[in-house]
Amino acid sequence: MAGKSFFIDTTRCTACRGCQIACKNWNRNEGSLTKNTGSHQNPPDFDANTFKLVRFSEVENEGKVAWYFFADQCRHCLVPPCKDVIEGTVPDSVIQDEATGAVVYTEKTAEAPLDDVRESCPYDVPRKKDKGPFVKCTMCIDRVSNGLVPACVKICPTGAMNFGDRDEILAMAKDRVEKLKPRYPKAQLLDANEVRVIFLVVDDPRKYHKKAVASLSPGIQRPAGKSTLAGPARRVLKTVLGV
Repeated sequence: MAGKSFFIDTTRCTACRGCQIACKNWNRNEGSLTKNTGSHQNPPDFDANTFKLVRFSEVENEGKVAWYFFADQCRHCLVPPCKDVIEGTVPDSVIQDEATGAVVYTEKTAEAPLDDVRESCPYDVPRKKDKGPFVKCTMCIDRVSNGLVPACVKICPTGAMNFGDRDEILAMAKDRVEKLKPRYPKAQLLDANEVRVIFLVVDDPRKYHKKAVASLSPGIQRPAGKSTLAGPARRVLKTVLGV
């Protein structure tokens, strides 16, 4: 499987949020109406103007407080469940770029059902503009197509964000895990064989974010029957059969 991939090394992330701001700037997204939730994470979750979000998690390890940072975004799945569900209702509304593997929503996705699309994503990433299309990270396809790296990678000052040809990124990620293993036995890559955005963590993934991985079992869990029952047919089944 060729194309491009990200490697996000959480051990090098300082939560400066430069990637989050660079994403907003490049996509010309507005600021988000937010509130204080007692965490430095801001805004609290993805929204129609936030495609990249540095999540903060405070945990206790052996009696000591630790902070885990997780620069969350669309994983650009190799076989994207959201594409199946959206195109079950609106054909030809999602582009999976052949050269990079980027999964990009078009304006046509405005007609797709909100709940079905949200439920289809193993990482709960897609959001919808008010009466507009679904939105999320585009892999900065406009930059990458012109020989540039994504804005979030360009701005990262620590080397936490990396991007390049998939084979090279996978090799880089695996090498980094091997180097960290002696100090961090739980060092691991998350869903590396299923997605193009590969996170490295050094503890239980759920300590970083409840949806850091699609599943604790191998492979992405795809909602059964979504692609064939999406849209009106599935709503009829819900009404008649309660399923």
